[in-house]
Amino acid sequence: MVATAESEHLPAGWLRGPGFDLTFIAGISAVALLSGAIVVADPRLFLPILLIDLWLLGYHHVISTYTRLCFDAESRRQHAFLLYGLPPLVVVGTLLVAVGLGAWAIPTIYLYWQWFHYTRQSWGVSQVYRRKAGAGFVEHEWLAKAALYLLPLWGILYRSYQSPETFLGMEIWTLPVPGWVVDLSAVAALSTVALWGALRVRAWMRGCLPLAHTLYMISHFAIFYVGYIAIEDITHGWLVINIWHNAQYVLFVWLFNSNRYKDGIDPKARFLSYISQPNRMWLYFAVCIALSTAIYLSIEGVIDLFGSWALPLTLLVYQSINFHHYIVDSLIWKVRKKPLQKTLGIAA
Repeated sequence: MVATAESEHLPAGWLRGPGFDLTFIAGISAVALLSGAIVVADPRLFLPILLIDLWLLGYHHVISTYTRLCFDAESRRQHAFLLYGLPPLVVVGTLLVAVGLGAWAIPTIYLYWQWFHYTRQSWGVSQVYRRKAGAGFVEHEWLAKAALYLLPLWGILYRSYQSPETFLGMEIWTLPVPGWVVDLSAVAALSTVALWGALRVRAWMRGCLPLAHTLYMISHFAIFYVGYIAIEDITHGWLVINIWHNAQYVLFVWLFNSNRYKDGIDPKARFLSYISQPNRMWLYFAVCIALSTAIYLSIEGVIDLFGSWALPLTLLVYQSINFHHYIVDSLIWKVRKKPLQKTLGIAA
């Protein structure tokens, strides 16, 4: 249970440097929490904040995935099935669920799947930070997983216990969770976080605190607690964690691409490597936002042509995009893969 160090001091474990990482950890969290506070104070502001989130972050974060899949010939060959074979399967599967069970099933699946997706992404990022701390930092895997997963588990159990009738304005069904299960999960989560915190305090006193990883974990606890527990309304709470997740993903993909092409323009991926140069962050984001805006406006334009079918088609198309994104991310961002470790500069 004890975090130990082979030397008296550990590297801070930044992914890029204090400026980038403090923005990634503290800056994003502050924006997400502030957005939640604004919406709780004045629910009328939910829609404009949501629209900003979708335009600048949500659509952009989905498009960012495709910089890994199809912005160069090698990636297109490597991920051919994910690009061409998987999308129609996801669309058909989503349609069959909606027809077979009812429209309520799609936002219900989204509620639980996005919770798992957000938690898994956070686990992956935490592992990158943990490995950046170096071999000198050792923490038992069961404690690392328990500390990270139990609080989100408490959150989704609490949302299920609340049994809201709608989520994002759509009818949903939630798992029937009794109050005692929520209480038990709360005790387990808070106890584990307390143990984790005590060990980090001891590591700090010994001069072997993995700073970046510790800060990231604190942000994880704060976001999941506020998003799933502290904010009573399920949709308002979702907005907090959605902004955090989207912004985190966008910056992490930029970091990956920037590391991948830091040695200069790659003749095999001229466009992506050009916009991904470390000094062209503004260009990378401008291109991604422009592409996401054009693509999603085109999707909206096509859907509007279907008149009375526009609303169900919107649900089908957008949730199919989300589900495809979740599947793809689960496959392309595995930290145990050596090429990913090499690009991110982390130990195996």
